[in-house]
Amino acid sequence: MKYFAKLGLTSKVTGLHLLHESDAPTEEAGTAFLNKQTGYPFWVETFKDRSKRKNYAGIGMTYDEDRDAFIPKKSYTSWVLNESTCQWEAPVALPDDAGVDDPDNPTEIVEYTWDEDTTSWANRTVISMS
Repeated sequence: MKYFAKLGLTSKVTGLHLLHESDAPTEEAGTAFLNKQTGYPFWVETFKDRSKRKNYAGIGMTYDEDRDAFIPKKSYTSWVLNESTCQWEAPVALPDDAGVDDPDNPTEIVEYTWDEDTTSWANRTVISMS
C-alpha cells in the first residue's frame, strides 16, 4: 500500500489517501491516478516508516518542498525546528530524569510540561505505573 497526502494551496496537509501498489508503482503514477480520480492536483507521497520526507504526514502538518519534508504544527513560539528531524524542539533540554523510572520508586515515571511564559520545563509530575 502507498500513502499520499493531499495538500492545500498553502502546502498544509488536508487529507490522506491510501492506494494499492498497482495504482501507484511510482509517486508520479500515484499522483496522476489521484488527480484523475479526484480532479485535485496537489498530492505528495508519505511514508509510515519515515524513510523519506522525515515524518509521516498528518492532517494539519505542512509539506516543505525545499526540505522535502512534512513538518508538524509548531507547538510553542519559542521552539525551534531541528533541521535533521524536522521536528520542533524546546530551546532548553528536557531534564535528565524525564521519562525514566523514579530512582526512589521504579513503578513511577517522571514527566514535565513546557511553560512558555518562562521558556522552561516545569510541573514535574510522577505517574504511577502500578
